[in-house]
Amino acid sequence: MSPALPPNRAAFREAVHAIAQKATAKLPECNGRVDLAVKLVLAGDVELVADGTTRVYSASNGVSSYEIANGVCTCVDFPRAPHGFCKHRLAAAIYRRALELCPGEPGAAQMPQEGTEASVGTCDTCPPADAPPGLPEAPASANVRVTIAGREVQITLRDTDETKLLARLQTLLEQFPVEKASSQPQERGKDWCSIHNVSMKQTTKDGRSWFSHRVDGRWCKGR
Repeated sequence: MSPALPPNRAAFREAVHAIAQKATAKLPECNGRVDLAVKLVLAGDVELVADGTTRVYSASNGVSSYEIANGVCTCVDFPRAPHGFCKHRLAAAIYRRALELCPGEPGAAQMPQEGTEASVGTCDTCPPADAPPGLPEAPASANVRVTIAGREVQITLRDTDETKLLARLQTLLEQFPVEKASSQPQERGKDWCSIHNVSMKQTTKDGRSWFSHRVDGRWCKGR
């Protein structure tokens, strides 16, 4: 196990405060927890265990402790803390990082590694320690629009093999075939002239009724 505080207290405290400032900027929603974590570190309540885990003692009684392993803390605040950064996990991260920034301190070179805790406060642009890695770009991909339940939906298919991708695409298209337009001409009413494709007006005279329209100076009855 590493000592709670390195012999070079001044350099260690300076490193702790510098890391805390970066952590506060990167995790503004954890500001209060960062301050509490700093107090735990400077009080000597953080201990590195040989198996790679970190033990953080309770600030209230100094006897109870919480284990941090693989980015998970055993305290009750861990599940509700933003990004899972409770004060104990932050304290473990700040302590580890401070040791790294203090060359020659006992335990700094052979410090056991635990998850990604040391990434807190390492830079201003790093994502939170528990941020998932980005997905690699698929070698083959295809976009297609289909109609499902009357709604047009865009589906993206990705695969590592183009042949497999095309097979999946064909299966998808078979499930949602395109409706074919009717080849039959649309039937029009009696008021429609199929010769000139225009609507005609109805005329009633002497008890007779007909539809016609005027074209080129004459009347056409659509036939």
